[in-house]
Amino acid sequence: MLLENGWLVDARRVPSPHHDCRPEDEKPTLLVVHNISLPPGEFGGPWIDALFTGTIDPDAHPFFAEIAHLRVSAHCLIRRDGEVVQYVPFDKRAWHAGVSVYHGRERCNDFSIGIELEGTDTTPYTDSQYQQLAAVTRTLIGLYPTIADNITGHSDIAPARKTDPGPAFDWPRFRAMLTASSE
Repeated sequence: MLLENGWLVDARRVPSPHHDCRPEDEKPTLLVVHNISLPPGEFGGPWIDALFTGTIDPDAHPFFAEIAHLRVSAHCLIRRDGEVVQYVPFDKRAWHAGVSVYHGRERCNDFSIGIELEGTDTTPYTDSQYQQLAAVTRTLIGLYPTIADNITGHSDIAPARKTDPGPAFDWPRFRAMLTASSE
C-alpha cells in the first residue's frame, strides 16, 4: 500500500473534523484495533462515515440519539468487504481511544493509530478484513517501525470501558499474517 502525505493512496478518503495535531515530536508507536457497527450489529450503510464526520442524524435510529453528540474518529475503517476508508492522516491524532493506558502511558491517542473493523465482538471478521488489516499494518510498520511490537485491542487499553475487537478477533491469525509477510 502506498502513502501520500499520511493518507493511503488506495483508501476511500472521508476527512473527519474530529482530529488534531499530535504533541510536538510525537510519532505513532502503537496500533489499536477496534470494532464498530452502526446501528449496533448491522453492517453497511453510511452511518460510520456520518459518526466520524459529525453528521449522524440522531433521528435516523433510536441508538443514534445516544451518540450524535460524540466527537470521535479513527484513522481507518476496514469494511466487511475489505474496503479501506481513511478519516484522519496517520501523522495526526484521531480521537479513537478515549481514556486509555498502554504499558503505563496514558492518553493513547497521542501516540497511536486507530483502525476500526466493521464488526462486533462476537461476529467473525472476514478474510478480506484480515488481509487488508495486515496490509495496512505492514505499511504502518514500514513508516513507524516501533508499531511492530506494539499492537493491541481497544479492550486492552481501556478494559473497564471497552471490549473490542472482542473474542471474535483472531489475534494468532492476524499476527501470523504479519510474520508470514515479513519472511
